[in-house]
Amino acid sequence: MSTAASPLLERLKAAYHYHAAVGNVRAIFITLLAAAAVAALTHLAPEEVVIGRLRELRPVHLFLAIFLPVAAATMYLMLRPRPVYLVDYACFRTAPNCRVPAATFLEYAKQVPVITDRSVRFMTRLLERSGLGEETCLPPANHYIPPYKYCTLDAARGEVDLVVFSAVDELFAKTGISPDDVDILVVNCSLFCPTPSFVDMIVNRYKLRSDIRSMDLWRRMARALVVSTETITPNYYVGNERAMLLPICLFRIGGAAALLSTSPAKARFRLQHVVRTLTAAEDSAYHCVFQEEDEHGNTGINLSKELMTIAGNALKANITAITPLVLPASEQLKFALAFIARKALSGRVKPYIPDFRAAFEHFCIHAGGRAVIDELQRSLCLSDEQVEASRMVLHRFGNTSSSSVWYELAYIEAKGRMRRGDRVWMIGFGSGFKCNSAAWECISPARDADGPWATSIHRYPVDIPDVLKH
Repeated sequence: MSTAASPLLERLKAAYHYHAAVGNVRAIFITLLAAAAVAALTHLAPEEVVIGRLRELRPVHLFLAIFLPVAAATMYLMLRPRPVYLVDYACFRTAPNCRVPAATFLEYAKQVPVITDRSVRFMTRLLERSGLGEETCLPPANHYIPPYKYCTLDAARGEVDLVVFSAVDELFAKTGISPDDVDILVVNCSLFCPTPSFVDMIVNRYKLRSDIRSMDLWRRMARALVVSTETITPNYYVGNERAMLLPICLFRIGGAAALLSTSPAKARFRLQHVVRTLTAAEDSAYHCVFQEEDEHGNTGINLSKELMTIAGNALKANITAITPLVLPASEQLKFALAFIARKALSGRVKPYIPDFRAAFEHFCIHAGGRAVIDELQRSLCLSDEQVEASRMVLHRFGNTSSSSVWYELAYIEAKGRMRRGDRVWMIGFGSGFKCNSAAWECISPARDADGPWATSIHRYPVDIPDVLKH
């Protein structure tokens, strides 16, 4: 046998003996409980009565009475879903040299010969109403003039080095976890699919184990490294379609890494529920966020005019699924009665919006844009303070895609608002179209404001006017 295979064989042997030992301990423990139960019965009745009744039982009866329940209990303990915990998380900290004020962004756009003055005026109006501030950042390649000439594959890999590896490095430093301790790797990035893959890049950088894989975290003792980002370097649109200009105005550099575990040791949050709503079976939902070429062959992301309506429908379906899991009984009863009344009266009854403030203390709403936050605030009847984290993340960092909810959680903690036992609702959206919810319970709040807000939290919240003249 080769020397390269020996460490893997030893690891497999160790894993086998570990699981065998755990299984034996469980079986022995349950058997002892069963024996203790039988012993307890002897104290509840005279000895001759107990012995006489046991003698009357046939062997098959004894098997069904003792060993079958023990076997069933053992199987349940081995196969039941395990609780999942968030050990910690880390967000990429943007650097001043990547900052792109609105005036700089527009000046870069003017240097692209294809982009017309009419398109520049459109982007100007869009940025004035976007809710983005003057400290959002773009990748290094986007700062060259003209930007599209430098948005190469190598530059995209450079963005991964800068964003993802910085966040993962900080996460390992915060948790004290070695890369060898990671069992599962999950990467969330929809617009950058290199070869070797994004996962391979991370495995190579940290020399993760050869048996690392994607698997059911609930089924065994495991640690999972989850990476959320959107690599925007290779997706600079060079054209004049307004629906395709909108994404390049809103998306900014950002990313986050989180460590999940089935062990509560050193955990900071406990995952209570996950609800995923996918509407890709509907053509309108499937095409509402669509990467395509315009009439001149320029590739970009097309955002449909129906996007907000589709997002609202996906949110309603997601709310319907998560409501019975998180709301108190009183709110569930009101929601159920309103739902039945609407069905019985063909929708003539106004839908009842549950008071989710009774279920959560904090809300992390996907910072996809000002319109997204406005719509969710209206739909969920949330206060300005409850959507503050989302608006401030959009202002400070822009739309960082799936990682935005982690920047929002960091904002809440940096403000010192998180308390032990507080419940957090993360709501995210994605192409397809998807609406996902994650409900967390805080175990241990952050001890300080260190993180992506370390240099700016003292300036927030800020007032964001409807129209910001640059």
